[in-house]
Amino acid sequence: MGFRAWITDYSKGDGLRLYWRLFFWRQRMKKGFLYQVLTFCLNRMAHRHGGYIGNGATLSDIPSLPHGLHGVYISRYANIGPGCRIYHNVTIGEVDGRAPSIGANCLIGAGAVLVGDIRIGDHVKIGAGAVVARDVPSHSTVVAPPPRILAGGATAPDSESER
Repeated sequence: MGFRAWITDYSKGDGLRLYWRLFFWRQRMKKGFLYQVLTFCLNRMAHRHGGYIGNGATLSDIPSLPHGLHGVYISRYANIGPGCRIYHNVTIGEVDGRAPSIGANCLIGAGAVLVGDIRIGDHVKIGAGAVVARDVPSHSTVVAPPPRILAGGATAPDSESER
């Protein structure tokens, strides 16, 4: 990356390379003093970028964050698969110590809220503003309001009675 690209990336507040390097380093270590120091540094960096990723969150790969970490809250109990794209102001929250498990290659739209002990399948698209509190099968689309699952993507009803 050239200097101009680096300074542009840094000035937008999206320079999270160091954050992710430290995050995965901490994820591989055992609890101890260095673990606590890394947790402190990561929390400060995330706060600077306007987001939060919990201490025990499991990410199998760096998620794509087109708007940076701005407004993104990921619970410490969350599980996120590889290739996920998470837009701004998304909440992946917990209920009674249980958080969502998100499959591979999912897209989570701006302002979406995922809460509770739910399983989001692979290749799922969750629309902006959707509130998801139950399981979503693979290759589905969730839109809101009100939240509803469109199996296999957006499909039109066959007859007038189904509308």
